[in-house]
Amino acid sequence: MSRDPDPGRARLDADPFSYRLTKDGRVRVDRGGRTVATVAGSKAARLARRLAGASPDEVQDLLARATGNYRRGNER
Repeated sequence: MSRDPDPGRARLDADPFSYRLTKDGRVRVDRGGRTVATVAGSKAARLARRLAGASPDEVQDLLARATGNYRRGNER
């Protein structure tokens, strides 16, 4: 029986994260039409730099990590 190597990826494809950069340097992370996290300060600056050069899959991973909604591979 074949297992999907990343079952969380299917959920991200169906309901992806989006983000907005605010004028005051914050990164607002949205999912499902709602803001789920706001990152501020030096973490926001670092996240914005990483998002700027990331592929669409990498963007989803970065935003999932920023929200704390990230599978670490040890959940079953």
